[in-house]
Amino acid sequence: QVQLVESGGGLAQPGGSLRLSCAASGRIDPIYSMAWYRQGPGKQREMVASITGSTTNYTDAVKGRFTLSREDAENTVVLQMNRLQPEDTAVYYCYLILLGGIYYGSEYWGKGTLVTVSS
Repeated sequence: QVQLVESGGGLAQPGGSLRLSCAASGRIDPIYSMAWYRQGPGKQREMVASITGSTTNYTDAVKGRFTLSREDAENTVVLQMNRLQPEDTAVYYCYLILLGGIYYGSEYWGKGTLVTVSS
């Protein structure tokens, strides 16, 4: 089993910044991918940013504003969110998928953390 613990989030003004962290623990194969998803009010869950090894991907809506980084020693990913917009308001979920070992393909989700962007 893998556990994902999210931290960060909260309230920010438009143009402000927030930082989300997700720490993974448990049976983590050395090869895995992590990502942040979000689900806004009345919207479907969407992928915000992902990282596999040193390769990152971002949804177009956050490119140039959000940065995803990884701290391998601590199995942690950090999503730095700058120039926040009201449209970024959502519950943000951490996600991990194992890409090796006997649990290949196993997926895990965090409980979610609320980000609200409002003046």
